[in-house]
Amino acid sequence: MRYSSPQAVRLITFSILSLVILPLPMVWGQESFEVVRNDVGKPDFSGIYEWPQTLEGDARGCCTATVFDRKYFAPLRENGEAFLEPRTGDPRHDEPRNFCMPSGFPSGILSAYAMRWQQSEDYLIMVHEFQRMTRIIPLDGRDHRDYIEPSYYGDPVGHWEGDTLIIETTNFKRWGLDDYFYTDSNEYRMHSNALRTTERISWMSVDTLRYVLTIDDPKIFSAAWAQEFKIRKRPEWDEAGIVEYVCQENNRCAGGACEGN
Repeated sequence: MRYSSPQAVRLITFSILSLVILPLPMVWGQESFEVVRNDVGKPDFSGIYEWPQTLEGDARGCCTATVFDRKYFAPLRENGEAFLEPRTGDPRHDEPRNFCMPSGFPSGILSAYAMRWQQSEDYLIMVHEFQRMTRIIPLDGRDHRDYIEPSYYGDPVGHWEGDTLIIETTNFKRWGLDDYFYTDSNEYRMHSNALRTTERISWMSVDTLRYVLTIDDPKIFSAAWAQEFKIRKRPEWDEAGIVEYVCQENNRCAGGACEGN
């Protein structure tokens, strides 16, 4: 078949250029980088990291811990379970972590402490310096365990979608959602025991992960909602590692400040 028109020549030229350009790894507006992979070809997330940080323009709260930005919330369900619980004056309710109670998930991963992740073919293990919180996440997409008691950190199960790791967690106790308690004492944000979280983790640059956390709580919110964070790898922290975090049982003084004793 012969092409003689200028339009046909331009079409052929564009097609040839497309064949040349498409295979290049460069992403428009983003530096090209090589994803580190394990022996089975999956992205390897092993390393030491900061806690998740908000993106530019999102609410940060008053403290170093990360909080959810209200603008991402779905509308509250009418006649649903309480989302906000004001302080009651009972320190075991107002700040149960002062009494060695777990931070829970997702609040724990947002706490302002280092994290170490160790990945094998079968598991991703996340160890947080804060409260020594440990999550052992199978990566084979197995079924959730319906025979265990609800817990503060739930029952996580991971699977791969291309180079993105998807972690779905169910079977939670009702507990605190994040650390907004320290930004506004009237907004002690809670999640219900129907919470289901989905984490999507992938590399966005050579030293930073894209971390998208979806909150699906049908007893509180009318729909699922999500917020994107970034997690920076910090190899310079590797020498010090994760410092031991010890909580003394039966602590009777909130924040360790005992008055009149």
